[in-house]
Amino acid sequence: MHILALIPKKYYLYALIILIVGGLVIGMGIFTALFEDKEEEQAEYGTTFDPNGLNLGTMPLSALVEGYRSDVEREAKANGIPQYTDLLLAKMMQESGGNGSDPMQASESLCGYIGCIKNPQASIAQGVKYFKKIMDEAGHDVLLGLQSYNFGGGFIGYAKEHNGGKYSKDLAIKFSQMMYQKLAYTGLYSCIRGDAVPSGACYGDVLYVDAVLRYYHPKSVAALENVPVGGGNAVANAKGTLKAVLEEGYKYEGMAYVFGGNNPQQGFDCSSLMQWIFKEAGVNLPRTAYEQYKASKKIQKSDLKPGDLVFFTNTYNAGVPVTHVGIYIGDDKIYDANGGGVGETELSNSYWKSHLYGYGRVADFNS
Repeated sequence: MHILALIPKKYYLYALIILIVGGLVIGMGIFTALFEDKEEEQAEYGTTFDPNGLNLGTMPLSALVEGYRSDVEREAKANGIPQYTDLLLAKMMQESGGNGSDPMQASESLCGYIGCIKNPQASIAQGVKYFKKIMDEAGHDVLLGLQSYNFGGGFIGYAKEHNGGKYSKDLAIKFSQMMYQKLAYTGLYSCIRGDAVPSGACYGDVLYVDAVLRYYHPKSVAALENVPVGGGNAVANAKGTLKAVLEEGYKYEGMAYVFGGNNPQQGFDCSSLMQWIFKEAGVNLPRTAYEQYKASKKIQKSDLKPGDLVFFTNTYNAGVPVTHVGIYIGDDKIYDANGGGVGETELSNSYWKSHLYGYGRVADFNS
């Protein structure tokens, strides 16, 4: 007799019920996990495509891109758009980081497919030429032109029809969704950003404008009027010469700290950054933080105002009492170059509070 014949039939029923219930539990778990993942993707999507503001100049250009500055300047002038030199360099940084034989990724605009340009100089020439064409069509609206460079000229017409010819992130998302729905069947398009999957905004890069502008640092030419340099309230609230000093400083936000660096090409340490930006005010500061302290008029914290210098001690073993410096920008913050890079620093931070040395004034920005 087979051993299964010895098992009462009622136990088969119990086993079947257990299997069914277990399957339902597992199924519900999988469904819940998938649903929760989808909700998390939606939340991430909503955060990533924040329609408020642009994050400008927060990342440095690579040495490779900087190496092409004179070439981009030459082609920009030749095409009558020298004002876009720094923007073109930012675009190159986003496209390739300056790598490869087509650093401007301009092959498709020339021959309709990737890889036909084999020489960096030809890439720059074509990339600048095509950018001029796009900007002319966009009426030299920088944000619209940048996104159109990524999407293609069709985005300009779409913007004119649906948003008065103006760029917005929401508009870019809608255009991407529409184009992806039309072209998904070709299999040629996939989401560049994983968080675009829930919305189906998988045509081009809907965050291309943000991606490019994080590398935008006006150095070769003046800042574009309709693309504000980073700095938020510090720059917005400043006037006259102080505004020029802070605008110069915020060009380098996000750059790495380089001990001994003296300029934008080498990088900056704390005192060289102050020395560099105060030239905008016609103030020639000494090179080191201690010498800058000695050259300043000593003031009390109660007298502190934007444009004054804040000094610190024992941040490293330099054999002098003052070892670090930053410019006060208001709201209990300084702008400086420290181990975390170039940017804003909270004076309320426990480390900086414990190393505070004093305050000094090297220029009267109210006079």
